[in-house]
Amino acid sequence: MNYIIFDLEWNQCPRGPEYENPRIPFEIIEIGAVKLNESFEIVDEYSSIVKPRIYKFLHNHVRQMLNYDETLLRTGRPFDMVCREFMKWCGNDYIFGTWGTGDLIQLQKNMDYYYMNKFAEPFKYYNIQSIFAENYEDLGACKLEKAVVAMNLPTEEEFHTAINDARYTALVFQNLSKKHLHDQYTYDYYHEPKDKASEVFAFHRSYSEHITRGFDQRTDIMEDKEITTFRCYKCKRKIAKKIKWFAYNQNSFVSVGHCWYHGNQKGIIKIKTSNSGKIFAIKKIKPITKKEVEDIRNRQNELREKRIEKRKKH
Repeated sequence: MNYIIFDLEWNQCPRGPEYENPRIPFEIIEIGAVKLNESFEIVDEYSSIVKPRIYKFLHNHVRQMLNYDETLLRTGRPFDMVCREFMKWCGNDYIFGTWGTGDLIQLQKNMDYYYMNKFAEPFKYYNIQSIFAENYEDLGACKLEKAVVAMNLPTEEEFHTAINDARYTALVFQNLSKKHLHDQYTYDYYHEPKDKASEVFAFHRSYSEHITRGFDQRTDIMEDKEITTFRCYKCKRKIAKKIKWFAYNQNSFVSVGHCWYHGNQKGIIKIKTSNSGKIFAIKKIKPITKKEVEDIRNRQNELREKRIEKRKKH
């Protein structure tokens, strides 16, 4: 299996969001990628400029960030041609690696615009920014340039071109510990699972994850027993809830359970709307401290009191 470490540059409507195309608010103008083999050695590179079709002039913010302008963009090729070439270059046996989550979202949005998105369901990839943050907790999910400097890696090329940023991301990836790499993947859920049989259940070292199929109504999610069942992230046993699920904010629910073997755990269900308009959820369960349990209980009581006060006013 190969690792495809890629980076994108994209443009947006130079006249402001009110004039943008809602189907493609960000248009890709460059794709850069590095291919690593199973020994994490660079075996190939890919780089191409994309000739813009929607936003032919650069937004001021994008212009200031990039190291090129419209003159170079006019020499590029159409996105559908470049994207097909890029996907063919990736091969059949690979896993993506990116700095953050944005590039995969924008790649698929642009593919959707041209009706060529082949990623119909969630798939695994490596968020190298997140892996870096695990190793450098004091810096967290920082910018790529800051991570490269923190690791004392060479910075001979300019940042903010797709191929250079892909090279830097690959360099960071090469120099990070691979001890837990098998467990450090994450899921892209630009598309939700198509049905119940396709739902994602993943158990990691420090948390578990459940990505649900799409529903028509938000209320259907919390009425689904499989979704609201609390299972230990470690032993997968069904455990009792110390705090039942409650609406933490507009788009998430929180609960607390206790496993006799693995202690207190927090469950969080985040409600999301997919690109197809369906409502789906991402449930994560992870260990927490007694202090965190009390904080959640206090938050639950605070929200309950606010609801009571609101009802009294009406």
